[in-house]
Amino acid sequence: MMFSEFLDFIQSGQGQPGAQAPVGDPSEIIGTALPRIDGPLKTTGSAKYASDYNFKNMVYAVPVCAKVAGGTIRSLDASAAKKMPGVVLVLHHGNVPPIYRNGSGGRNSEGRPPLTDEVISYWGQYVAVVYAETYQQALAGADAVKVSYNADKFDVSPKLDDAMPAIGAEGGPRVLSHRGDADAAFASAPVKVDVVYRTPVETHNPMEMHATVAVWDGKRFTLYESSQGVVNHLTVMAQVLGVPKENIDVISHFIGSGFGGKLFPWPHSALAAVGARQLNRPVKLTVDRSMMFSNVGHRPRTEQRIRLGATPDGKLLALAQDYRNHTSLHDDIRENCGEATPFLYSTANLQVSSALVRRNVGTPTPMRGPGAVPGLFALESGMDELAIALKMDPVALRLGLDTLTDESNGKPFSSRHLKECLQVGSEKFGWAKRTPEVGSMKKGDLVLGWGVACASWGAGRGPSQASLSLQQDGRVRVSSATQDIGTGTYTIVAQVVSDKTGIPVKRIDVKLGNSEFVPGPMSGGSTATATVVPSIADAANAAIKTMLQIASSSKSSLFAGKKATDLAFTDGRVHLKDKPSSSGVPFGQILKAANMASADGEGKSGGLGSDTKAHDYSTHSFGAQFVEVEWDPGIARLRVSRVVSVIDGGRIINPKTATNQVAGAVVMGVGMGLFEETIYDPRNGHAINDNFADYIVPTSADSPKVDVHFLDIPDPQMGEYGARGIGEIGLAGVAPAITAAVYHATGVRVRELPVRIEDLLTAKVAV
Repeated sequence: MMFSEFLDFIQSGQGQPGAQAPVGDPSEIIGTALPRIDGPLKTTGSAKYASDYNFKNMVYAVPVCAKVAGGTIRSLDASAAKKMPGVVLVLHHGNVPPIYRNGSGGRNSEGRPPLTDEVISYWGQYVAVVYAETYQQALAGADAVKVSYNADKFDVSPKLDDAMPAIGAEGGPRVLSHRGDADAAFASAPVKVDVVYRTPVETHNPMEMHATVAVWDGKRFTLYESSQGVVNHLTVMAQVLGVPKENIDVISHFIGSGFGGKLFPWPHSALAAVGARQLNRPVKLTVDRSMMFSNVGHRPRTEQRIRLGATPDGKLLALAQDYRNHTSLHDDIRENCGEATPFLYSTANLQVSSALVRRNVGTPTPMRGPGAVPGLFALESGMDELAIALKMDPVALRLGLDTLTDESNGKPFSSRHLKECLQVGSEKFGWAKRTPEVGSMKKGDLVLGWGVACASWGAGRGPSQASLSLQQDGRVRVSSATQDIGTGTYTIVAQVVSDKTGIPVKRIDVKLGNSEFVPGPMSGGSTATATVVPSIADAANAAIKTMLQIASSSKSSLFAGKKATDLAFTDGRVHLKDKPSSSGVPFGQILKAANMASADGEGKSGGLGSDTKAHDYSTHSFGAQFVEVEWDPGIARLRVSRVVSVIDGGRIINPKTATNQVAGAVVMGVGMGLFEETIYDPRNGHAINDNFADYIVPTSADSPKVDVHFLDIPDPQMGEYGARGIGEIGLAGVAPAITAAVYHATGVRVRELPVRIEDLLTAKVAV
């Protein structure tokens, strides 16, 4: 899904538009580095994740996975499995209850329902599910199911074809963005860069694996899920299972990260639910680590041709990006590598085109910074090569191409401070000390390399709702059917409520992750904060208004006979507007005197542009990442030693949680740049490194020193607080900054990720 499509999706029904809260100055709680309020629950083990739920009479489900990447099932014999101790049910194509194709209104990850036929499209595809009294019995039962196949030809090749067909040719690219004449301008440009960059398949590997616990009570499902979008999950599962929406509740109180892989429902959720309905017993299905590499998505492989044409003084005459990505046999998933290309730098001539290549793999899905992250690896690597060809400083080249107008649509940016990101980053990193010659910077026996890259990510906001109650015991309860995927949503919601009411965070109870609450946003696309915050503020304003009406109308109130408009609510107290808050009465006392349990408020906020003229602007976040690598040619050792990341992400509600996100994104970028690659065996289509021994991710020893800086400039088009999401932007420029630094240290230009030591053995750098 492209980012623009994702924005359309969240705009289309995750809540109802409503009035925006009036603009006001934030209190000190906004911008405070408050520790996460859910931290004690997680550190004590009290937080319950999807697979932590256990119920009486529960059974365990284990899928049987295909051992070929293409073909059909010739025979499936479950007779031995059915006789094994503890096995209570085996479902397969021949006996599975109806699992319907998802219609409109929500999005699932695979369009094809599980067990829908006997066709095998990728290694690991579910062909049966065994349900048993214990997990070990289900595992043994799954192993006993005998499946034979009519194997067919399949293709898991990483090569996506170097020769790009002409636009409009059979199988050729689709033009996504165009202005001027990029081909002609490139052909006549005095300085040219024309190269192909490649990024590998990367697999989401959150600490918490996917899981579903499905409970059926004869009429209604309760699904305990690891989901980044409980409202969408409910919508999809209602269609897939053929039940009314009101007969499903989806609960995801805590999620052990998702990185986009948990945005949309996967087949295991339906398989757990249909088993629960057939057995009339709760069912737990947990995806194991090897299944994470075949059954729940990945970032697809890309090949991208970048053509840059420039004048000798660095004016960009032409920019063309032609890219391909692989997708599955049944789903058209386009990795929007050109998301940032049309507007990041000023040029009169631009073209971005895209094509899909089908492979026998599971369906790709959004992975942190989908499209923009691999796309910026290619674009920013090309910009570094252009700077070298021009003999220009890479920062100076980018500063000279800055623009305050989105040249893809002619709109001004709502808030663009890329120039400041580069300037602040240069100062914090010490860029002025850089010497441009390859291998010229030393630290003892180590050769230092410095690199820089810019980053961008779209700024979105969808409709949202929230409920808030000022309660008689002096506490506040606020709820919304959004979720916290480990990024700090519980905490920033509490901060906004505290800002609006003056009530300390310790007296605010935040309830998220339940589809029974009023609709809230998905946690994806860096849109959750910008989407949920306005509705929380609106709910607080509505509850305060109710509270003032109670105070003025209750006969037992100190303010009986006063107009509600004469009263104010400050620091949790009701008082006369012309008197200090210390003269007022705590709201709990007023409710008690009025014999009322609470003063309630419902809040709504619309999507981007519902309360501003945001449609007249281009809304994006920006950033710059500066990287230092250390290369030891004596032992062929490379490590990222230092990163400075400067982010223009609007107002930062909580710098502690925000810094956490960006620092984590940097480490993820180190993984992208140096380690991560899912490798499919060409003999059978199996992801052969489907474990943490062989799929390498950064450890603490690989993590560099990370300095994160926020410009903290509110975006006036993003609502009252001017906050934009930052989940993706912190990753977007890390990998190209790493490869630029590698070139600076070694003279080796790596154009295919990840960087391998064997790539660098040809480095000719004097020690």
